[in-house]
Amino acid sequence: MRVAGFGFRKGATEAALRDALMRVGGPDGVTMVATVADKAGGLRNFARSLGLPLVAVPPGDLPGQAVATRSARVTALYGTGSLAEAAALAAAGPGARLIAPRAQSADGTATAAIAEGAKP
Repeated sequence: MRVAGFGFRKGATEAALRDALMRVGGPDGVTMVATVADKAGGLRNFARSLGLPLVAVPPGDLPGQAVATRSARVTALYGTGSLAEAAALAAAGPGARLIAPRAQSADGTATAAIAEGAKP
């Protein structure tokens, strides 16, 4: 399974989410999208437009994920260097690996990353 994880600012558009996803390789092969639970509502329509299920990751599952990039702002808010990477890894399950580190949309309002795991 491949999970596209997302981080985004309030007001991020579907175009920004799509741009971030394209910058990490696009939706081909992605089986679900994920973000932290308190942001899941902002990703629902985008997930639906892709025809993919949305996983709302509990905030406590984010710290400790082996992320490749670091944002001081995200670390202060969520206890992880990358919300997109941590959400993708957590949703993909134990032993998941990051296959595309986070990339930011051109407008800077959204990030995406892709993780691969064996979780059914």
